[in-house]
Amino acid sequence: MKANKATVLTFAEKCKSILSSNWQGQLNTIKADAKGSKEDIYTSKVKYICKRGKPYLWVPEKELHNVNVVVDERCSFAVTNPIPGPLASLLRSLRKTPPRIALTGEVVPLTEEKVQSATKVLREVIWSEQKAMSESSYTVSGILSSSDHSCTSRSESLKELLEGDENYIVYNVFISMSDCDYLRVRSCMYVDGSGETHKIDTEDMAATKADLLAPLSAKLIDGINQSAARRRALMLFCCTYLNANAKDAYMLSIDRKGFEVLSKVPSPGFKDGFGQFEWKEFRLSLKEEARDVEAFCRQLVEMEEEAVKEVSGHSGLA
Repeated sequence: MKANKATVLTFAEKCKSILSSNWQGQLNTIKADAKGSKEDIYTSKVKYICKRGKPYLWVPEKELHNVNVVVDERCSFAVTNPIPGPLASLLRSLRKTPPRIALTGEVVPLTEEKVQSATKVLREVIWSEQKAMSESSYTVSGILSSSDHSCTSRSESLKELLEGDENYIVYNVFISMSDCDYLRVRSCMYVDGSGETHKIDTEDMAATKADLLAPLSAKLIDGINQSAARRRALMLFCCTYLNANAKDAYMLSIDRKGFEVLSKVPSPGFKDGFGQFEWKEFRLSLKEEARDVEAFCRQLVEMEEEAVKEVSGHSGLA
């Protein structure tokens, strides 16, 4: 169950998956006036969707970004791995930050024809999440419905782009410089949870596909963490598969190859019931890649059943 190179995503895959799992990011443009660029940075959150791994940004007409890019097309776009609910509070208390990505380049607004095409994709994204929810099995539905809907529902958040009173200008963020002239991405950086940065080749980024679980990952993670029974199962995973005596545990991230657990375990100086505890990350891999949410949850339940049998056998309760 321990991770190796074959059981973890590449950095490029992680970048694409973060883009696909979130629906809002931090857009940074250079402030401008009639005399030109002033080199000061203007920052705000904007909503977006991904089509074939490429983000489409919806920027409100009143935003200063739209004036800035007329004078100076340079920009950067940062997206954080969405972590809602109790896990977000825990990470803040530990002064840990979720993994994130940063793209830098130049941007130009879409033509009216392409805006209509992007709006069609937006409707498809909203519909696909709602369809996945309505057609999910009992187990998957139970996990998804346990999540905080207001924080994890991408479809509800994106509906505002279609149903609200705000007017928008749509931009297309292209991953490689050879894709198009709407945005030439000069660099792509992946920043992991410890703050270490990894430079990603833009051509690799363009050729990589997002993880299939990414669009619903925030709901799955929060649904698991909101359930006391599921979190106890994560503690059993640490004991059974990792030989770690966890006092508490949260699901940290998921993908088609496995998942990360943040567990409260005895620190190195702990002995005979005395000492300190520390929060530590563990990676567990799935027996086979999960091609969809149903397959991931099925394997998760199977691991729970195996862990319960293992613990029951050692305790003489089997």
